[in-house]
Amino acid sequence: MILMTKTITFRPDEEAMRALSVLTHDGAPVSTVVRNALIEAARNRVRQDLLEEATRLAADDEDLAEAAQVLKDMETLRAW
Repeated sequence: MILMTKTITFRPDEEAMRALSVLTHDGAPVSTVVRNALIEAARNRVRQDLLEEATRLAADDEDLAEAAQVLKDMETLRAW
């Protein structure tokens, strides 16, 4: 697989510039900081989406009843 590097440009506002200043104060390159921030933001989004789905399923009476039935059915298969 060949990776093609893409350049992305954006116009940071004052808040973004302050954030970049904080994240690059140790000498880290802006591109590294932005790349890491994007990856972390994506991970946070996935975690949030999973949490929301789990919360929704935990409140779904039909899904809970089905899960309880599956556990009951599997109990008969349990080896003693």
